[in-house]
Amino acid sequence: MRRILVVDDEESIRFTFAAFLEDAGHQVRAAASASEALSHLDGEVFDLVFVDIKLGGESGLDLLGEVRQRFPLCPVVMITGSPEIDTATEALRRGAFDYIPKPLRQETLLRVTRQALHHREVVEERELYRAHLEAIFRSVREGILLIDRNLVVLEANAAAIVMLGLPCEVGGLPLSRLAETIGVPLRDLSGRAIGDGKAVDGYRLEVATSGQPSRILLMAAAPWADSDGSAQGAVISIRDETRLENLERDLKKRYNFEHIVGRSAVMQQVYELIENLAEVDTTVLVTGESGTGKELVAEALHCRSPRRSGPLIKVNCAALPENLLESELFGHVRGAFTGALKDKAGRFQLAHRGTIFLDEIGDVSPAMQVRLLRVLQNKEIERVGSSQSIPVDVRIVTATNSILQEKVRRGEFREDLYYRLRVVEIPLPPLRERREDIPLLVDHFVDHFNERFGRRVSGFSADAMAVLVSHQWPGNVRELQHAIEHAFVVCRQTEIDIAHLPRELQDTPVNAPLPLAGEAAIILDALEKAGGNKARAARRLGISRRTIYRKIEEYGITPPPESG
Repeated sequence: MRRILVVDDEESIRFTFAAFLEDAGHQVRAAASASEALSHLDGEVFDLVFVDIKLGGESGLDLLGEVRQRFPLCPVVMITGSPEIDTATEALRRGAFDYIPKPLRQETLLRVTRQALHHREVVEERELYRAHLEAIFRSVREGILLIDRNLVVLEANAAAIVMLGLPCEVGGLPLSRLAETIGVPLRDLSGRAIGDGKAVDGYRLEVATSGQPSRILLMAAAPWADSDGSAQGAVISIRDETRLENLERDLKKRYNFEHIVGRSAVMQQVYELIENLAEVDTTVLVTGESGTGKELVAEALHCRSPRRSGPLIKVNCAALPENLLESELFGHVRGAFTGALKDKAGRFQLAHRGTIFLDEIGDVSPAMQVRLLRVLQNKEIERVGSSQSIPVDVRIVTATNSILQEKVRRGEFREDLYYRLRVVEIPLPPLRERREDIPLLVDHFVDHFNERFGRRVSGFSADAMAVLVSHQWPGNVRELQHAIEHAFVVCRQTEIDIAHLPRELQDTPVNAPLPLAGEAAIILDALEKAGGNKARAARRLGISRRTIYRKIEEYGITPPPESG
């Protein structure tokens, strides 16, 4: 049963309307004037209102406007005794649903009533649907933009407005009027979705809004179509990846520590040791096989120390015979030996207030060991051919690929010098003991050689990467670097395969699983620290549970069993 209000100054009309409508099952209220009608409207809700255009000395059109303003969903039908075109047009212009003429016919009244009430049902259903959509539209955390085929913004939710720094009243704004850094990507993305008629994913955008730090946004677009299937526009979804990107960036710093690449636990320990030693001005012995990066550790120690503004002087002790090494390290005066035509400052003197790195320290002679011990004890040197002492302020970092303790035991290296050099030891693991770092190192060298050779190699195939991970690498990182350089020279494709590797690597038996790298490694690390709890891992990463589930599936990650 619907509630209907009839407003007419003629009692017979009110009686006739009530009789016909009540017989049809409706509940009817009648009013003889506009003021009486408004009092009914103040206290009751009506589904339909009939209003006479002429209400004695009042205008039914004015009442029409009042009803439409206060109850926009309620249809109003005008009653007229003289249906003139101008009057009817004005009534429709002001929002009347229809008008019926006098004298009244029952079938006309009931037909118009059915149509008006059906119209109200449709409007109410549409408004309810719109309200539901609007509630969803405004409550989702992802940004949503609705773009029409003319590349004009129809709707934007609050999240999109904040993420992109859009004006609050963005509806009806052409994309061409947005800032170029935002408008151009949005035009490209929505244009591709509309033109191709299919979804476009993975568009990354960095947005810097006024007074706010940059946001990293991941955008996708999908076409929306009308009933005949033709694209009418695009729906753009925007996800804020800033926190995950920042986390990756922070972790990447730990993966690339002062040019030392590695994410493995042993390399994290090396990084921590370097950081602890940075502010302590003590001697350090770096040990490890050839090619493990001992020189990079010396550079990191220097760059992180208070001596960073001073010089870093490097000397390969195994590359020079003893007489030349002595002159290189301590300098000489003119006439000290044949060919000494002028005074020369030694490396220790050149490293004053800085750091000296003595590589392959295990290969120096016993006599040179004595002189080095004197420098460590007295902090001064004597040039070859001179007895005058010169004070030096240097930090000494040494490195060796031999086991000095064995040389001490055999009497080949002074025990007192060994302990003076080995105040703190930084052992570098061979590459075969940190295989999870190999994909990171490969990516690092691919970027390096792409820039050096002007190439666009995307990386290594899965089979080639499996070979690299499985190889024993007796030459360690240096050997890996040379193998990748060889592959760059041989390969003329965008992806390096097994055939492009050095011949001695091609027959390597593949027996090691490929470790995860990049974002996958970050997510696995978070899962491990969260005891396998995906929700807790998502909170650690600052992403939603839905995102972490999607990433786990995307990268094929096997989460650790959930504990507790």
